[in-house]
Amino acid sequence: MTRRPVDPHRLRDALAEVAPWLAGGEQPDRAALAAAVRLSLRTLAELAPGNSVEVRVPPFAAVQCIEGPRHTRGTPANVVETDPRTWLELALGELPWTDAVTAGRVVASGSRADLAALLPLVRL
Repeated sequence: MTRRPVDPHRLRDALAEVAPWLAGGEQPDRAALAAAVRLSLRTLAELAPGNSVEVRVPPFAAVQCIEGPRHTRGTPANVVETDPRTWLELALGELPWTDAVTAGRVVASGSRADLAALLPLVRL
């Protein structure tokens, strides 16, 4: 089953709803946070289709992206994992990829687990 592409207006709206939190405001409700994470991850998968890297943002979602060898069983060879706040800062360009990795806010394992060229996904 093929998913419909992410509506860019819906993505912007979801990210705009969590932007005040990223700037130091109150944390948004769980539904708003989940929507922003899920829509931005789906956008990443659309921009870089493939199955060689798994990007995980627990507890909300994970996607596979980037062309290359596909994994089918067990832990993938290329994994990126981070928390929702860090992911959204990366998606919006508020945090550079290398800074997030260096600070330990992103765990990236495998030779293809580098999203620097794909980020930010959008700027508000």
